[in-house]
Amino acid sequence: MVYEEDNTEAAEKRHIISILLENEAGALSRVAGLFSARAYNIESLTVAPTDDPSLSRMTLVTTGTDDIVEQVCKQLNKLIDVVKLVNLTKDKHVERELILIKVKAEGEQRDEVKRIVDIFNGHVIDMTDSTYTLEVTGDSEKIDAVLKALKNITMLEVVRSGQLGMGRGDKGMV
Repeated sequence: MVYEEDNTEAAEKRHIISILLENEAGALSRVAGLFSARAYNIESLTVAPTDDPSLSRMTLVTTGTDDIVEQVCKQLNKLIDVVKLVNLTKDKHVERELILIKVKAEGEQRDEVKRIVDIFNGHVIDMTDSTYTLEVTGDSEKIDAVLKALKNITMLEVVRSGQLGMGRGDKGMV
């Protein structure tokens, strides 16, 4: 899904913040500590090295008013490890999340699970005689819809990655 700019100022809303930071021990801890010290919640957090091994890309999701999140972003920018920070919520962006779901699938349920996975363009990535492990990617609403569609199937394990986001267009973080 592509998200457009949202101009509501005072209401609390979900913010996706993309941070390019030095790939050093303690960098993640300093970012998380800033949120913790101010009693702000991080709803989702993903971090991985970039194509430059000296840098990591962190995507975090939090909820708050535009003013509060702007203050948090200013404080994050002051951290020595932060190279660049973008609040993706302010501009057009794309976002994706990955979910892995292990379900009990025996007899007729196997066909039902396969049908649901096909509807959501997912994949069966592992199977046994009694289980399927499913993989689905999409925006948060799609991931929630998959879980709702599987509500009558016994879920043995669910792992969500959290959102990843990237601005649209020809500009990048570096």
